Amino acid sequence: MSIRQHLQTGLAALALTAALGGTALAQNYSLPPAFGSIQLRSGFIPDPHYRNLTAGGSLRAQDRFSNCRGYIANAPDYSLYYTAGSQDLFINVDSERDTTLVINGPDGRWYCDDDGADHALNPLLYWGAPQSGRYDIWVGTYSQGAGVPATLFISELGEHTVESAGVVRRNYTQVDISRPAVFGNVTLNGGFLPDPHRVPLTAGGPLQASSISSSCRGYVTSAPSIQLTYNGYGSMHIYTEGNSDTTLAVNGPDGRWYCNDDGGSGVNAGLSLSGNGVYDVYVGTYGSSRAATTLMFSEIQLGYNPSPK
Repeated sequence: MSIRQHLQTGLAALALTAALGGTALAQNYSLPPAFGSIQLRSGFIPDPHYRNLTAGGSLRAQDRFSNCRGYIANAPDYSLYYTAGSQDLFINVDSERDTTLVINGPDGRWYCDDDGADHALNPLLYWGAPQSGRYDIWVGTYSQGAGVPATLFISELGEHTVESAGVVRRNYTQVDISRPAVFGNVTLNGGFLPDPHRVPLTAGGPLQASSISSSCRGYVTSAPSIQLTYNGYGSMHIYTEGNSDTTLAVNGPDGRWYCNDDGGSGVNAGLSLSGNGVYDVYVGTYGSSRAATTLMFSEIQLGYNPSPK
């Protein structure tokens, strides 16, 4: 794509934000991003930064923003915390399927693109004078559906593809506990305080939990939601706390899988396990849509949730 075309793309995005600035309906950028986040400072190396993820969701972007296209999730797929300099900023997607981009910028405005990239049916958004701050990114699919493999690129040099960047697109079609946990690692020692330990996150994913075991329910990501290292000798109670119908699948220190649907309060999931070591915890949703919840760890009892003082 030429500099002139990049400029036109950037101007189109800016024109779009004027129409979206007063929009009341918006994606929930306060939710934890489903595929993590990154902090980048202008001049970052290596360039491009990339993230393999799955595109799509159940929400029609055009219903929220008339000039946007595709189906997206409620929570962001990825968040960029960017410290700007004198460089341009390019965000694009490479996928074998028709994908779209929806981005909430540091200025609070919404930017969208469908086929702005040079390659195939991929989207690209460009800022000639980017602001510092948080960019919340949704990668959508033009057609309804979810679980489409895609690679998100963030660059100050231009558009990238998996071929030009020399990276491998991961087609994650099964649960893999060896992958880095989406929402990070937690280490808890016996007698930890405060109890319960809380981790806000986004539940759900593109894979059916029944692929782990016929006793598992819901939809999960390929990577664990959280990896817990527990250095204690009591019971470890793992449960969700929220308004959405969530599920749990946990690979325990003994290498066995433990699954639950409604073992917590209401439609929340809960498991009581024992043994110190590593717990790979998957937080799913009973339906295929992602949802906000809080993952709780307690040594006291299942469902323990004292009122905040």
